[in-house]
Amino acid sequence: MTHWSTRSLALVARQRGIAPTISHSTVALILHDADLQPHRTRYWKTPTLDDTFRHKAAQVLWCYEQAQQLAQKGEVVLCVDEKPNIQVLHGDQPVRSMQPGLIEHREFEYKRHGTVNLLAKLVVHSGRMRSWDLERNNGDCLRAVLPQLLGDHRDARRIHLIWDNGSSHTARQTLDFLRTHYPHVRVIFTPAHASWLNQVELLLRAFTERYLQRGDWASRDELIKHLDASWPEYNRLYAHPFTWSWTRAKMRSWVDRHLS
Repeated sequence: MTHWSTRSLALVARQRGIAPTISHSTVALILHDADLQPHRTRYWKTPTLDDTFRHKAAQVLWCYEQAQQLAQKGEVVLCVDEKPNIQVLHGDQPVRSMQPGLIEHREFEYKRHGTVNLLAKLVVHSGRMRSWDLERNNGDCLRAVLPQLLGDHRDARRIHLIWDNGSSHTARQTLDFLRTHYPHVRVIFTPAHASWLNQVELLLRAFTERYLQRGDWASRDELIKHLDASWPEYNRLYAHPFTWSWTRAKMRSWVDRHLS
């Protein structure tokens, strides 16, 4: 078996003579008391907990700890990431709106009208965002919007730019472009397999829940117009700095605990 339930555990326990008369409800009580949940699983990216991880994670966490103070000194912390290949889905039948006693119904069948690549920027100290629609998720398209992305902060003394190790971010052309045209930008990469340190992932989760779930679009252009109208509304209604309690001290303690 690749997936266990209380019934399958009880069955195997009886077959092996571990507990000849055990029921699935008794198994459930045992698991509850032991605080075990064999029916659940979660995907996880495992970073290599070494000195490189400590150093890179500390750079990111320092920015979060100092974001408000940096903003007062004319510096800004930005988190950037892509949400690639958003499917443009259009239902074959109209949605049946909810009624008293009945939830909304949507037809299972739908048509695909391509995909859209969303690039999102989070201003850490304010929680405000901006997004762009990339024709392709590659370095050329990323570099084409960097002047707009960074131009919003043309008065900043320094920009701390946090993003992951995506190929468009680490490309030599991208780094050369930033060094040549934006020497006041400090590029900070999250550690390998630790993109969850990027606060923009929290933003994309919140944005997706409010503006992409249950969406229905008849064309790519329709979705792009929707996205272009959605991020200003997000800023107006929902933007706020994310609560981030994982400090450098907690990170070091966590690493030491996992290495011991």
